[in-house]
Amino acid sequence: MTKAHKLDCESVSDTCRFIIQSENEEEAVELARKHMKEVHGQEFTDDELQTEHMQVV
Repeated sequence: MTKAHKLDCESVSDTCRFIIQSENEEEAVELARKHMKEVHGQEFTDDELQTEHMQVV
């Protein structure tokens, strides 16, 4: 079974319902970084996103 990489803002914020889920890790990280910067005004490294904010499902 293929694993997917997921960012679920709803799990940490009651005001953001944004979810990313992709089998392509690079794509998921790029979309997550863009969302976090544009919507939440926060910048993260790939490492920070992968270890602190994304799940493998």
